[in-house]
Amino acid sequence: MCGRFTYRLTWPEIVKLYRLTLDTPARNTQPRYNICPTTTIDAVVERDGKRELVPMRWGLIPSWWSKPLKEMKLATFNARAESVAEKPMFRSAFKRTRCLISASGYYEWHDVPGGKQPYYFTRADGDAVTIAGLWDEWKDKATGETLKSCTMIITEHNDFVGEVHDRMPVILEQRDFGTWLAGAGNELMKPAANDVLQRWPVSKRVNSSRTSDDDSSLIEEIELREAAK
Repeated sequence: MCGRFTYRLTWPEIVKLYRLTLDTPARNTQPRYNICPTTTIDAVVERDGKRELVPMRWGLIPSWWSKPLKEMKLATFNARAESVAEKPMFRSAFKRTRCLISASGYYEWHDVPGGKQPYYFTRADGDAVTIAGLWDEWKDKATGETLKSCTMIITEHNDFVGEVHDRMPVILEQRDFGTWLAGAGNELMKPAANDVLQRWPVSKRVNSSRTSDDDSSLIEEIELREAAK
């Protein structure tokens, strides 16, 4: 799964990479180093031929959900590529509302004798990690408020990621953004090539969701003997 990631892109970088509509209001994006499920993240959507960056809850709430939000106990921040087209939670969004979720990198944990050792994964070429996503819009019947939410699609690991974890996000190349947003390209839901990502071990402080979101030292490489202390 992918349950924690970072986001360090500037507004000009986002506009250029995702070809956002030029009349989209500028955003003052802030670096985040410990993004957790159920918090608000940015997703790129395309409507009427225009792309925009939309704040959404990370953890999809389907439009048909009839109970209060607090009763959503399922973890819907990831959707498995193998079952996303059939699962009731995701199948409607999979057919009609797709998005791109941008990350600078993400964390994954490796089981070792001393516990879970986190690793930071980022693209080897220095570009943003663009993850295939789905989004939906849900209305709270009690308050009348509308909530947009999203999920990342995950798939089997490639050989490189498999040395640490058994799953990885579906990573899209820039040439495939339009295809995915248009509701096509199901064949893209596969592991990235082994040379797309790089990784290094990081502090176990990131194991806690309470660790500050603005702590840039979370992505600094450590020596594994330090992690064992």
